[in-house]
Amino acid sequence: MNVKDKLYKNQGIHVITAIFTVEQGNTKVLLVKRKNEPFMGDWILTGGALYNNEDLYEGAKREIKEKTGIENIGIIQFGVFGKVNRAPTMRMVAIAYIGVIDSKRVAILRETLRTSNADWFSINKVPPLGFDHNEILVEALKELQRQITSSTILKALFPDSFSLPELQKVYEAILEKKLDRRNFRKKMLSLNLIEDTGDTAKFEGKKPAKQYRFKKKIEEKKVF
Repeated sequence: MNVKDKLYKNQGIHVITAIFTVEQGNTKVLLVKRKNEPFMGDWILTGGALYNNEDLYEGAKREIKEKTGIENIGIIQFGVFGKVNRAPTMRMVAIAYIGVIDSKRVAILRETLRTSNADWFSINKVPPLGFDHNEILVEALKELQRQITSSTILKALFPDSFSLPELQKVYEAILEKKLDRRNFRKKMLSLNLIEDTGDTAKFEGKKPAKQYRFKKKIEEKKVF
């Protein structure tokens, strides 16, 4: 590699995270509005340019904190987006992540140095996004759907307790399909991922239902 070759110049890395939540059966993604050019005034996924003294994961977590105020969120890398013209200022390759969080437990920053707003959007009501973030979001949602069928990523949405109907509704929201109640219950109880708390609570105004919680130490297992 000849570092003086001009074909190596003016390239950078974006670290982009699609942060998801589920509210009342609706899958939502967190977007921030750009304050500066390029794409000033446009909504985008959370992220920005990687510093040359940090690794990818650290950079993604830093950008999440700077743009939204969110800390202590687990993220999973899922893709690379490298079209030559995806950013107008210079060649920027995007390393993409997904994360899941309970929106009721975080207070997002509405304005930062580089953003003028932040909000949760239903995935079927996402506006046109800056850069290629609509494309990234489509792939991020596919990855989220893959993750919830083969891992315990939804543990982030339920740090405390939940009923099985409540958990099923989240799966249905993200997978965008109905699940058989009896089969879902049987499957979840057979995987050794959750445990009965001994409590009951109403869900959506119905009769009290048993409350469960994810076990502290659980293995990644294929759910469906």
